[in-house]
Amino acid sequence: MHPASLYFTGKAYALLFASRGAKVVVNDLGGSHHGDGASSRPADDVVAQIKAAGGEAVANYDSVEDGGKIIKTAVDAFGKVDIVVNNAGILRDVSFAKMKDGDWDIIYRVHLKGAYAVTKAAWPTMRAQRYGRIVNVASAAGIYGNFGQANYSAMKLGIVGFTNTLAREGAKRNIHANVIAPIAGSRMTATVLPPDLLEALKPEFVSPVVAYLAHESCEENGGLFELGAGWVGKNRWQQTKGAFGIDSVEAARDAWDTICDFDDAPTYPTSTQDAFGPIMKSLGGAKPARKKKAAKKAPAASGGGGGSGLKSAAIFDAIGAAVASQGASLVKKVKGIIQFNIAGAGGKSGTWTVDLKNGSGSVNAGPPAQGKADLTIAVKDADFMSMQAGKLNPQSAFMSGKIKIKGNMGLAMKLGTVLNAAKAQANL
Repeated sequence: MHPASLYFTGKAYALLFASRGAKVVVNDLGGSHHGDGASSRPADDVVAQIKAAGGEAVANYDSVEDGGKIIKTAVDAFGKVDIVVNNAGILRDVSFAKMKDGDWDIIYRVHLKGAYAVTKAAWPTMRAQRYGRIVNVASAAGIYGNFGQANYSAMKLGIVGFTNTLAREGAKRNIHANVIAPIAGSRMTATVLPPDLLEALKPEFVSPVVAYLAHESCEENGGLFELGAGWVGKNRWQQTKGAFGIDSVEAARDAWDTICDFDDAPTYPTSTQDAFGPIMKSLGGAKPARKKKAAKKAPAASGGGGGSGLKSAAIFDAIGAAVASQGASLVKKVKGIIQFNIAGAGGKSGTWTVDLKNGSGSVNAGPPAQGKADLTIAVKDADFMSMQAGKLNPQSAFMSGKIKIKGNMGLAMKLGTVLNAAKAQANL
């Protein structure tokens, strides 16, 4: 293990860490699995076993809500903290209909706030030394839900999100955070599981994975693992291909099978950027449509509004022509007013308003003649041209700040309809 590693968790985990040379702080309030009472005996017993085997350990009896006190014990005893495992937990199982505020609050305080408090106290030390390993403990109940555990499920899934963010924020300082969802026997589960099953699910089958995730050589960061009885598997999110153009209840109804189809080219997002991919794809439009029979073009305002000399003016010419030829159809699909603020080189700028809300639609230079836009998009001239040419990924542009969007984000999802119409028109 990393020198002077410290560990806060249950008996089996603490014993394994100590056997590998870690200096261990055993934190246990010593209460019941419902969170009642307190006793120093559980922590003292583990410390005694570690010392009897030649290891180093100290006990701490504070609640995890007082995370600073636990970390202070570690620093006072061993000088620093390298590893934190947030394993404290209690149960207040009851159906949601019968759940009391106290049942919800105490589960929050122990599981989610407790993980926060201990980690928050250790974070400055880990940042300063540019090293840290954090293993948080969630549950299958958090991932999938479980009858009678609305409080527990909520906090355990909250721990997953908490861990994912720690992984991102700590990576540049070599602080790795992972989360496990184990099925293992403990004081908490001993009251509900039969003896033979408790033996098969003993925590000794979980502790090796925890120890590896906490090791300095482990590069895993932001992972979610389910494990028990000697089996270990990694979890990930899956997203369907989905459906575009959902702008009414009927459209959602008719496309529901497609929306829920995991067999047709699903993706596996690992970040908010990945998850936003389909939305940004909708904003950026698809590949140019096949050439269609020529339709009558109508001039669109493009040089006004300070837009003279901007290359993007050609795009608004094409949008204007598309609106002139199929405006009623576009108004029916989009139902909104979009204002584009285009910034060019040398201080040049232009503003265009695409009104697909009133009448048969219109495209004009400048801001809306009346009222205000439902959606405002600000983008540089070159970036807008690159997006329309398919050279700049709209998702990347949005997440990097090259595109700024204000207003109705639902309307932003329909922007692809407008840009696709312009592309088709330009290819006539």
